Amino acid sequence: MTRLRLIPRSLFGRMLAIAALSTGIALLFAGITIGHVLERFVTRGLDERLDAQVAVLARAVRPDGSLDRMRAIDLPEFGEPGSDWSWQVEGPAGRFDSGTTPPPTISKPASTIPPPPPVLPRSEERPLPPGPGGQEDRQVHPGEARDQSGERLHSRSLDVTTPRGTVTITAIGPRRIVEEPLREAMIPLLGSLALLGVGLALATLVQLRFGLRPLRDLRTSLAAVRAGTERHVPDDQPGELQPLVAELNALIDQNAAGLAHARQHVANLAHGLKTPLAALSLKLAEANADADVRDMVDQIDRRVRHHLGRARADATGGARTRTPIAPAVADLIAVLRRIHADRPMTIDIAIPDDLAVAIDPQDLDEMIGNLLDNAWRHARAAVSITANSVDGTVTLEIADDGQGLDDTAMAQAVLPGRRLDERGDGHGFGLSITRELAELNGGTVTLDRSPVLGGLLVRLTLPQRG
Repeated sequence: MTRLRLIPRSLFGRMLAIAALSTGIALLFAGITIGHVLERFVTRGLDERLDAQVAVLARAVRPDGSLDRMRAIDLPEFGEPGSDWSWQVEGPAGRFDSGTTPPPTISKPASTIPPPPPVLPRSEERPLPPGPGGQEDRQVHPGEARDQSGERLHSRSLDVTTPRGTVTITAIGPRRIVEEPLREAMIPLLGSLALLGVGLALATLVQLRFGLRPLRDLRTSLAAVRAGTERHVPDDQPGELQPLVAELNALIDQNAAGLAHARQHVANLAHGLKTPLAALSLKLAEANADADVRDMVDQIDRRVRHHLGRARADATGGARTRTPIAPAVADLIAVLRRIHADRPMTIDIAIPDDLAVAIDPQDLDEMIGNLLDNAWRHARAAVSITANSVDGTVTLEIADDGQGLDDTAMAQAVLPGRRLDERGDGHGFGLSITRELAELNGGTVTLDRSPVLGGLLVRLTLPQRG
């Protein structure tokens, strides 16, 4: 259940989410990478200034490890009172500093790989003593610290080997020299990346709209096939959809063949009943049978002729007709008021006058008649009939204020011959016949509980044309 909430159900949503996630990760990586490069570039300038002060101090170190103050020159900004630029020298002869503020304690990152040593000019009067590893042993190490006000400092340290021991030379500068230019550069950089992200998002939306258009066209083609205006889905589709279209057309042909086979059986049955019914009608007339009996035989004969007509129409490729709903419902209501005269009912009808379905009129009468008769039998005092059109289909809802059905009873109600209420003279085929006719015409029948009347709600969905 959680997976369904996290992953969008539509292809458009999934592809958009993947594109947004990948674009966000790419832009974040680009921002971090570019920011790191800019920081290294700006830090290099600060390191060069600190390395220059370290080189000057390295030339001022005597062989005994002491500092020659005459040669320990302060470069610009170093040694100024109140300045964050300072230096210190620690060795066997003691500790020397720029004399401005107490130098902070420098922390050297343990994992930092020191860069190559700077090129330090040699003194013509006194060369620096080499360390155990020669000149290559002199490497500058970066470090970080904070002053008494909490401002971040950056340092560069050099270890110089003398006969009396190692002398550590450290030059310190304010970290803001790096942070301020970096901040000024990152603001337009982040703005540019944001604009780039917006542009990529718009491009992704356009790409998805254009790329998924064949799926929308396929849906339109299937709706045309369902409505009866087209026989097959067009084969002119993108390569990825052609196998799907081929399977859909094969399924359409298979269903059409099965429907034609079923209708042929109906036609054969109707032909087989036609002659015996004619003979029975003559016998009843000769015997002066009751008018109600002859009327029932006439109804059977009309239904047989109706199915024969449908079979002939299907055999010749006849198209389904356009049948208005409102007149059919009005006629059926008038008939049911006479049939159920002992049960007066309040009927609420909300059907647009121009609403029609692509169904044979007799099929529509049979489906709505079965549903209305069931509602009339089980309602207490009110029946509601509404219809509306959505996406090429018409939904007719018939609700009553009876007791309704639970979920198990709703599933059993559409089974042929299954009667949930033994009262009355029905045979339990009304809902199953309605469902069969609806499915044969490309529709559906569903059962639910009416939120308004509280009884059973039957929802009949049929294709619409024109």
